[in-house]
Amino acid sequence: MSYSTLFSVLLLCLVIGSCAWLCWRYWQERQYRRRPYVAPAVLDWLLHTPDPDTPPLHRVAVLGDPGAVATDGTDPILQLLSHWQHETGPDGTIIILGDNIYPTGLPAPEHPARAAAEQRFNALLAALGQYPGTIVLLSGNHDWNKGRPDGWEYLQRQEAYVREHLPRAHYLPMGGQPGPVSLQLAEGVLLIVLNTQWWVQTGARPPADAKEPFRQLQQLLEQNRHQRIVVAGHHPVYSNALHGGKFTAKQHVFPLTTVNKRAYVPLPLIGSLLPLYRKLVGAAEDMAHPRYRKMRRRLLRVLHQYPGIIYASGHDHNLQYFQKHGGHYLVSGSGSKTAFVQKGGSATFVHEHQGFFSLDFYAHGETWLRTLEPAANSSLQPAPEVFRLRLQPIHEVAPALVPVSAFK
Repeated sequence: MSYSTLFSVLLLCLVIGSCAWLCWRYWQERQYRRRPYVAPAVLDWLLHTPDPDTPPLHRVAVLGDPGAVATDGTDPILQLLSHWQHETGPDGTIIILGDNIYPTGLPAPEHPARAAAEQRFNALLAALGQYPGTIVLLSGNHDWNKGRPDGWEYLQRQEAYVREHLPRAHYLPMGGQPGPVSLQLAEGVLLIVLNTQWWVQTGARPPADAKEPFRQLQQLLEQNRHQRIVVAGHHPVYSNALHGGKFTAKQHVFPLTTVNKRAYVPLPLIGSLLPLYRKLVGAAEDMAHPRYRKMRRRLLRVLHQYPGIIYASGHDHNLQYFQKHGGHYLVSGSGSKTAFVQKGGSATFVHEHQGFFSLDFYAHGETWLRTLEPAANSSLQPAPEVFRLRLQPIHEVAPALVPVSAFK
């Protein structure tokens, strides 16, 4: 057999094998896409509920990526948030986890996209302004003009807009600083905010030592081990979705749909190179990217020391919950968009659906995670819960501190 014939046979086998794999993947995805996945270990979650006669001490809604909400009063997430506000009362906190304005944050007043950006942001701020409790906003990569060199200007413009239109809200950390910044939400419940975009941002940003925020975070966690702590940042540290390197079979055939959902340009075989690149090397917003990877590694070195910690993020447009090293890691980024999320792996729960998580803190020490999603019939009432879980309490054993050299 000649080399050319052998090459042709091998190429044909590669094509057939790739097609078979993609068909198998597509069939698998059809079985679970847009359906809630719950890990086998907690399939009995429906049997467990918090005490209905004991109201929470404090409730925290963590909602990410609401930057494309409808502006005509019909947005299902804003309606769901309104229901949560009414149910919760003043003893609660709403944390907006960044990507507050799509596609590129708040442009300059003379920019042609300014009017549309203001309209979307005003709808979100109006919904938040009705709530008498605590309101906290973070920034995401889209708020920094998708991480472009002039992103800091966009961030400062958005922060100033919030100070003007919703002055009682906390926009944290201020001025684009990396943080950490702490905020006491209730007795025994502490919020710590990180500006994770600072570590992956290109161009201008507030000057700071890249390692020092993690030292400060560790000090805060050590000083507040007696409290229940929520650490909030835009970027997830665990994810079964796009930014964690997970792609659909369709994205292997039509890779440009990862950038634009309407870009159906078929590139079989060659198209798999883009998902492979984003999984192994990564765009700036992906976990695989060197800057993101370094930030994630340093952050996890701290968080893994403190069992019971809750880390809440957005960025990926779905709902995910992971329990790792005794900590609780949330991705709550489906505030206005949804995108593929892969089931299984180390995830306890995932769902490709609009919604957000609520953390209910009780005075007797229990903390419950609830999944809130809008009803399909546009009712003001939420859909039945697809997942809830009593989170493990704070561990009593003192952690072994990581030495300063570990943050390199």
